[in-house]
Amino acid sequence: MGDQQSPATLETLKLTDGFTITRMGYGAMQLAGPQVFGPPEDRDRAVAVLREAVALGITHIDTAGFYGPVVTNEIIREALYPYAEPVRIATKVGARRGEDGSWLSSLDPQDLKTQVYENLEHLGLSVLDLVYLRLASHEGTTDTSLAEEFTALAELRQEGVIRHLGLSGVSSAQLTEAQAIAPVVAVQNLYNLVNRQDDALVERAAHENIAFASFFPLGGFTPLQSGTLTAVARRLDASPQQVALAWLLQRSPTSVVIPGTTSVAHLRENVLAARLELPADAVRELDAIGA
Repeated sequence: MGDQQSPATLETLKLTDGFTITRMGYGAMQLAGPQVFGPPEDRDRAVAVLREAVALGITHIDTAGFYGPVVTNEIIREALYPYAEPVRIATKVGARRGEDGSWLSSLDPQDLKTQVYENLEHLGLSVLDLVYLRLASHEGTTDTSLAEEFTALAELRQEGVIRHLGLSGVSSAQLTEAQAIAPVVAVQNLYNLVNRQDDALVERAAHENIAFASFFPLGGFTPLQSGTLTAVARRLDASPQQVALAWLLQRSPTSVVIPGTTSVAHLRENVLAARLELPADAVRELDAIGA
């Protein structure tokens, strides 16, 4: 896209339970150090990226206390506090980090509540807009019961500590189980042009007006590589990353994307994807990548 002006406004999505966010979000994971562990090399640049995201109209900031750990939340607070309306912070609980940077599942109900309060402290908030219960990692999902864990978060919602609840790394069966306990406004699973195992869940989320937030929308630590994607991008005078994000946004009316970057220039390129309309022939070609 040769025009490098950002959209005047970004499309918003009003979800179940009255939760409203921009469909183009910002994922803060990359603001921490290498492998999402420790401090960033350039903290000032991380702060600048967050401030530019909000200046571009993004109201949906995705984070987690285990990014860093704590580092990302502290950078968000430094950059954005006090948080301007209508900025919404979404965070995740269900994991901790080992001293070696390892990712450790931590789903004890009492520790989930502790993690919520830790997020509040480090973000400088008294109430969290959206908290995801993180279950499976990007390796896959199961149908294991989440009732005990989700109930712990639902109790905090009842107490007014959390406004809205989401699920990350979950199956359709787990979504159904959670909905019997409390409203679910968002699901965050691995999904992109190549990883299409959650097609049915994407459709279900749209039917039920639940946001489907794709983590690793651009492939994650190994970026998406496809000759088809490159060819389509060239025809549309866009980058492959912009096309991949545009495909996700057109995939479903409740799809939201949370690409991360430590570069203001890349952030602006990502935001431009929100106004890139893919023609039907391009969509058919891109659909075939994950078939």
